[in-house]
Amino acid sequence: MDAEMMAQLSSWGPIVILVLFFYFLLYRPQKQAQKKREEMLSRLKVGDAVITLGGMHGRITAIDEKTVTLSAAENVSIVFERSAISGVSEGQE
Repeated sequence: MDAEMMAQLSSWGPIVILVLFFYFLLYRPQKQAQKKREEMLSRLKVGDAVITLGGMHGRITAIDEKTVTLSAAENVSIVFERSAISGVSEGQE
C-alpha cells in the first residue's frame, strides 16, 4: 500500500468510529427496549393489572389482537388500543 491509500483509509477511521458509536449508544439500546415492550404486550392476559400511557390503572377483562378492555371501576369498562398499555402493575389487587 502506498502512502496515499493509507491516508484515504485513515480518513475513514473517524467516520467508522462515529457510526459504531451511534449504533452501540443509540440504535441498539432502542431496539432492545422496543423488543422488551413488544414482548410485554404479547404476554398480556385477562386478569392482569396494567397502567396505560395516560396513567389510568385497570384490570384487563377482555383482550384481542389490537384492543384491550380494562375495568377501571365497578361497572366501568374502557377499550384501549393494545399499544396504549405502558406496563403491568406489580402486586396490585
